[in-house]
Amino acid sequence: MNLPTKLTVLRLILSVIVIMILCIPFYYFGIHFPVYDVGGVSVSMQYVVAGIIFIIASVTDFFDGYLARKNNQITDTGKMLDAIADKVLVNSVLIILAAHGFINVIIPVIIVLRDIVVNAIKMEAAGKGKVVAAIGSGKLKTASLMIGVVLTFFYNLPFELINLRVSDFLLYFACIMSIISAVQYFNLNKKIIFSKNENV
Repeated sequence: MNLPTKLTVLRLILSVIVIMILCIPFYYFGIHFPVYDVGGVSVSMQYVVAGIIFIIASVTDFFDGYLARKNNQITDTGKMLDAIADKVLVNSVLIILAAHGFINVIIPVIIVLRDIVVNAIKMEAAGKGKVVAAIGSGKLKTASLMIGVVLTFFYNLPFELINLRVSDFLLYFACIMSIISAVQYFNLNKKIIFSKNENV
């Protein structure tokens, strides 16, 4: 197992830890996370701790891909684990944040549906020997989504102090870019999708 793959596995482990921090009813065990007042905003350390781990996991997402390309260590196993780790980290967090009332439920619905569509396109293309490259709108979606999630974990601070909902804006923008990128993926690959053989 090379270093990029180890970082991907680390991201999977960190993702599970984030999910546990957000979902385990710690109060059943007499454990209570401290809550602080920050400029009139009640900030629970439960979400702050989860947010810090989320950031660390997100950083590994950058480095595993960078190192794999730099050292020519790209493997099929690494690509598979990377795709799984990404979805486990981001989609599970979005669903939990929606369940906890931090974000609108439409956000994880759109993001998850988009991922299903795009992954289906990639799998169909792969089955015909074609590689679907990442596109700009998809990268912009990912950047907006990650920053929006981090800000949500940190209660939109410091922007919340001036009543500016930057976290919500970024998450809704990510939803818009998700739809746009899904349409672009389809348009760019529809000839491959509907082809009857590998020679398209």
